[in-house]
Amino acid sequence: MLKTDLIVKNPMGAFNRDAEGTDVARMGLVMARPGSGKTAILVQIALDSILRGKQVVHVSIGESIEKAKAWYDDILNDAGVNSKHDMAEVQDDVRRNRMIMTFNASTFSRPKLEERLNDLIYQDIFRPCCMIIDGLDFSKVDRQTLVDMQDLQREANMSIWFSAITHREAQAEAAQAAQAIPAPCAEIADLFDSVIMVQPESGDESKIFLNVLKDNTGCVAPGKSLRLDPTSFVVWGTSF
Repeated sequence: MLKTDLIVKNPMGAFNRDAEGTDVARMGLVMARPGSGKTAILVQIALDSILRGKQVVHVSIGESIEKAKAWYDDILNDAGVNSKHDMAEVQDDVRRNRMIMTFNASTFSRPKLEERLNDLIYQDIFRPCCMIIDGLDFSKVDRQTLVDMQDLQREANMSIWFSAITHREAQAEAAQAAQAIPAPCAEIADLFDSVIMVQPESGDESKIFLNVLKDNTGCVAPGKSLRLDPTSFVVWGTSF
C-alpha cells in the first residue's frame, strides 16, 4: 500500500480537514474503556497529518518513547503496508514529521509543555499543526488545566487531541440520562470541538464501533459511526 493510498483510505482524516481539504484546527477527545483502542485512534489521526507532510507532536504521559513509536509501526502494519520499500518510505515520513515527548503524570502542565514546544518552534526545528496528548487522567484533571490547553490550541492554531478512559457503568448512566458524553468528561465536554468514543456493540464485544458524539466543526455529523477491527482497532478502508 503506497503512502497516497494510506491518506485516501484513512477515514480519520475527516477529523483534520473539511470536505474541501482545508485543515480545521480543533480540540478533540477520544474516549474508550481501558484497553479498547484510544491510542490506536489517536495514532490514526496523527498519521493522516504526518503523511500529508504536516508535523505532529505526540505527548505520551506515563509511557515510554519506545512504546509510543511501536504504536505507529503496529498501526501501519495492520493497515496493510506489506512492501518493505513502501514501509521504509512511510516510516521515514513518520520519523521526519513526528516528535514524541514524554511526561510523568505528576509533572504535566501547560507551562511545561509550552516551554518544550517553544524551544522547538522558536528555533524553527518543528512547527506542529497537530498535537496528540495520550494518557492524561481525566478523573483527576481540573477544568482550568483544560481551559489552559484550549487557550494554547487557539493561540497556536493547531489541533489538540486527548484520550480519556470511561467505563461501562458511566456509559450506561449517560445513556439513561439521555446524555451523549459519559463520565469523567461530561462536565467538561463544552471545551471540546469533537468527541468520539470507541464502544462495543451492546451484547457483542466482538463488534467495535467508533461513534461520533460531538463535532461542531461541521466536518463530521454527530451520530456517525465506523466499525473497527476488534483486534487492531484500525479503521482504514471505510469512511464517515
